[in-house]
Amino acid sequence: MLTIQEIEVSYGEAQTLHGVSLQVGKGEIVSVLGANGAGKSTLMNTISGLNKVKKGRIIFEGQAIEHRSFHERVRQGIIQVPEGRKLFPDMTVFENLEVGAYHREARKNFRANLKKVLDIFPVLEERKNQRAGTLSGGEQQMLAIGRGLVGIPKMLMLDEPSLGLSPLLVKNVFQVVEEIHRVGITILLVEQNVKLALKISSRGYILSQGRIVMEGKSPDLLDNEEVKKAYLGELT
Repeated sequence: MLTIQEIEVSYGEAQTLHGVSLQVGKGEIVSVLGANGAGKSTLMNTISGLNKVKKGRIIFEGQAIEHRSFHERVRQGIIQVPEGRKLFPDMTVFENLEVGAYHREARKNFRANLKKVLDIFPVLEERKNQRAGTLSGGEQQMLAIGRGLVGIPKMLMLDEPSLGLSPLLVKNVFQVVEEIHRVGITILLVEQNVKLALKISSRGYILSQGRIVMEGKSPDLLDNEEVKKAYLGELT
């Protein structure tokens, strides 16, 4: 579904991604892992079209999209749930979900997709008239994911969905990710929680200082001594 070929990205004169390549197959959960400052969010924002590619290719469903706008990529089915949720705190839960139905097809099917989202997140039904800023951290994360889902994603990109949540809520979020995957949505997951991310994904990439330093099947990465030493003790 997604192929990234040797992309390079810079902020001003500082290069942040160095020849990054990865693939996401249709129906997969693929994790991109690493510590703070590794370049994970930069990578996600580049796939979404928020960052410009200095060099390299981004191919989605066989089409080169590196020069397409953010809006065009959303219409193609690339939907990002950003780090920190980025909700509209003074708008209601329902209004935040409406914002997610950005393109024409999503607006046309909003009611049907809304029902699917509320079936996954029944708490949002209970809170639909409540301002988003008054929700708990876990409820806000559910709302952010729900907003992404009403956009009819072919590939849902989750940027640090466990950030700032208690251990119990983190487990709940990962269960939701698995449930979304079971209904056929491809997922690209960026996480610091290496252990949990690898448990639910089929493959993983380790990003460090803007470079892919390791990749492989998730069980192999979980058993890798270098990964255990560098990440599993420190980040889980």
